[in-house]
Amino acid sequence: MPNITDNIHGEKRLLMGNEAIARGAIEGGVRVASAYPGTPSTEILETLAQAAKERNIYVEWSVNEKVALEVAAAASFTGLRAISAMKQNGLNVASDFLANLNLTGTKGGLVLVVCDDPSGISSSNEQDSRHFAKILDLPLLEPATFQEAKDMTKWAFSLSEEISNICLVRSVTRISHARGPVSFGKLPNIKGEAYFDTAMKPFAAVNFTMPAYCHKMLHDSLGKIRDIFESSPFNIYSGPPIPDLLIITCGSGWLYSVEAVDLLSMGEKVGILKVGTTWPLPTKLIKKYLSKSEKILFIEEVDAFLENNVKEIATDLGQEMRWVFFGKESGHINPYGELNPDSVINAIAKIQEVEYFSKEAEYDHKSQVLVKGKIITRAVQLCAGCPHRATFWAIKEALKLDGRDGVVTGDIGCYGMGLGPSGYSQLRTLHGMGSGIGIATGMGKLNQFGFTQPVLATCGDSTFFHAAIPALINGVHCQSDFILVVLDNSGTAMTGFQPHPGVKIDATGQKVPSIDIEKLCRALDIPVIVTDPYDLKGTKDNFLNLLNDKGKTRVLISRRECALKGRLKKTLYKVYVDQKKCLGEECGCNRFCTRIFKCPGLIWDNEKKKASIDEAICIGCGVCTEICPQSAIIKEAIN
Repeated sequence: MPNITDNIHGEKRLLMGNEAIARGAIEGGVRVASAYPGTPSTEILETLAQAAKERNIYVEWSVNEKVALEVAAAASFTGLRAISAMKQNGLNVASDFLANLNLTGTKGGLVLVVCDDPSGISSSNEQDSRHFAKILDLPLLEPATFQEAKDMTKWAFSLSEEISNICLVRSVTRISHARGPVSFGKLPNIKGEAYFDTAMKPFAAVNFTMPAYCHKMLHDSLGKIRDIFESSPFNIYSGPPIPDLLIITCGSGWLYSVEAVDLLSMGEKVGILKVGTTWPLPTKLIKKYLSKSEKILFIEEVDAFLENNVKEIATDLGQEMRWVFFGKESGHINPYGELNPDSVINAIAKIQEVEYFSKEAEYDHKSQVLVKGKIITRAVQLCAGCPHRATFWAIKEALKLDGRDGVVTGDIGCYGMGLGPSGYSQLRTLHGMGSGIGIATGMGKLNQFGFTQPVLATCGDSTFFHAAIPALINGVHCQSDFILVVLDNSGTAMTGFQPHPGVKIDATGQKVPSIDIEKLCRALDIPVIVTDPYDLKGTKDNFLNLLNDKGKTRVLISRRECALKGRLKKTLYKVYVDQKKCLGEECGCNRFCTRIFKCPGLIWDNEKKKASIDEAICIGCGVCTEICPQSAIIKEAIN
């Protein structure tokens, strides 16, 4: 990875999109950066953390995204430039504050970067966050290249200060996590101290003498922003003066469009208008290019945001019947999921009535024959030795023994695998962070309606601090009958082990006080049991004890460091299968270990027709030794 603080004006470096955003923030003179980890946005703050000491930047992993934005806003109120980064789910969390911040305005440049995850590759949902900009009347920038990711972020600070409000920058997975060349700019010599001018009018959305004043001022600023956007260098047209087909695109869609037009050799017929300032749209610019073609194709991820807003402009022209629009509404482009060059190629080919084959039929046939039977299909699953697998196994066994058809509510994180075979299909709900606990508190109060099923809510240690505490307090106060299971693996594991309030270091590795989950729960007078998930029998028995202790909120903390971190320290056991004890397909267990327990470290030897251990994957946790009916899986302690 290049040094993000290199003062090499004009030289190019290969950067990930998120690194480019961080470099743009540094070039823009950022003083405070805050975030909550969430793919695909995580690397923005991680990169800034590496520059924190050298550039005197305060960097913080906040407890959740709402607090992160509030921390950044605090810096802005004192005149400092600040940035907050989050994924689309996080913007939902921060929106309560954002929907007031837009009305109060800001002082120092304030940039909110939201990284959407088309197709929900590592998310509980697929969401287009651009609608927040329109709903809240805030400026929105969308980088289409890695260079723009840097340049737009840098410019966003100046724009924010010019309009005295927050500026949104939207990235997507294939911008944030891909790499490309980025030309570095100058690093500023930052001066000035933080100072909150108490003589200024308050930063408050409430105006008792003129109730709608703040909203009126916000609407008035849209005209100023639109005028600025009319001459923005981030809006670019390429192609013939009068195109037969005009593509209007933004963000990642621009890269796909350029490649598609090139592969179709249609550069002389198809024009591409890349819009980098997607809200408010530069009306004059849009009208100019609408006048050049009667066929318009929109390429964007995820929703028809750009498409519908351009159509509004076209309607205002009073010539709505002149154009033929193609895009998500017409079915030429999917209104969900990621796009790719093939998506755009197929759309252009259909509109222009041309044929295109990405590869010859004979080549395609030979490639299918070559790989047939040689590609191993691997399901999405928990890692070898993951303590969550052991916890879900213990939950499954305990609920079976309890016999009351218990319900397990879930949450987003590694333990979201509890929806499928890796977690033995235990989760029955999965929504936003902390929602599993809120749902459990509700179910735990349904006894007056004849509800008798036990309820268990699962969440991770990072999620506990992020969103579980209010719902947990609600459960205690309302005397809700449920069990909160905290899967504590000592970090925000799903996004790369970023620290949270339960660990003893901060974003820059400095020692900080940690908050003990067990003590916090006990302070709420909640019964708490702490268990090691690698002890399957003990964990199962602990669940049974809590299931029998009915009528109140109680907590089980399943505590074991993430296996990916633990294996770097010490392997607990050497694990192997005693081939003499393993009866294979004659056991009667129907390959229980590899078919049901399913740890990736356990494999089926097709030649010997018996179970085996994949030594390259097994981390030596020894949990699987407890599930073999023949005791054929052996563990030996490593000194």
